[in-house]
Amino acid sequence: MRVLLVKLSSMGDVLHNLPVVCDLVHAYPEIELDWVTEAPYTSLVALHPRVRRIISTNLRGLKKRWWSAAAWSGVFDVKAQLAGEKYNLILDTQGLIKSALIARWANGPIGGFSRDTVREPLAARAYDRRIAVPRNLHAVVRNRNLAAGIFGYEVAGPADYGLRLPTTPASVPIERPYVVFLHATSRVDKMWPEAHWIALGQRLHECGWGVLLPWGNTEEKCTSDRLAKAIPGAVVPPMLSLVEAAILLAGARGVIGVDTGLAHLSVALARPTVGLYLTTSPALTGLYGNDLAINLGGGTRQHPGTPNVEEVWQAFQLLLGRK
Repeated sequence: MRVLLVKLSSMGDVLHNLPVVCDLVHAYPEIELDWVTEAPYTSLVALHPRVRRIISTNLRGLKKRWWSAAAWSGVFDVKAQLAGEKYNLILDTQGLIKSALIARWANGPIGGFSRDTVREPLAARAYDRRIAVPRNLHAVVRNRNLAAGIFGYEVAGPADYGLRLPTTPASVPIERPYVVFLHATSRVDKMWPEAHWIALGQRLHECGWGVLLPWGNTEEKCTSDRLAKAIPGAVVPPMLSLVEAAILLAGARGVIGVDTGLAHLSVALARPTVGLYLTTSPALTGLYGNDLAINLGGGTRQHPGTPNVEEVWQAFQLLLGRK
């Protein structure tokens, strides 16, 4: 059986789709799985050993550079790649018009959410098989239930993300046990106050643990540098690739992070992870890791729900006790 998965972005969404791969492999051990995703996440999908082929697209780049001939050429290349493939089934767990369009480029019947439960109702018109999955479920549960309904098996057991890291370990710029602080996110209103990070970091230092402060751009590095000056022994690593970040997270004693894709990656790597939600709700897209993740806070821009330092400390201690 040859199957194509369509899940384009973002990092959290891609990670939330990984348990579908493990479920399908469990149900059909000889299955061959391909996956279409946005270019920044190809290295992440590649960490799952049962994904045979990854087709990289750059629709986000096209949105920013719609006038670029090179950008359109990349889109047409993806279309040509998919047109040359024949699949027993194509599964669109994204549920958007753009993901449904890409699914139509490949050859084979398409499965997806029903019109009443898909994110963009027009997308359902592209599907040959539709399954109603309640929208009030977590994204991981929705994806797993959709695949089970389309392929005809029962969802069983906890979610398995199935990631396998390179066998050659990367050097970590700290010798003692460390905790990773993921302070950076896409919106300022989703950030935890710097004073809270400092207080938490100082408490960890008193317990003999180091703190690592990764970053992804110049502004985030400035924040990491500021926090490192105030937290004894804290380390700011060099800029990391996604795979290098995964290795760093996998070696951590635990991870504390705001609403960001790397926090979901930490859970997928089975690290104890505390998620901090201020102006978003974790109910549908928060950290999902059985007994390895705790989500704190949750609110709106008008009414933030900011966890305090003591709440985070207690949640972190609880996770360490479970591990």
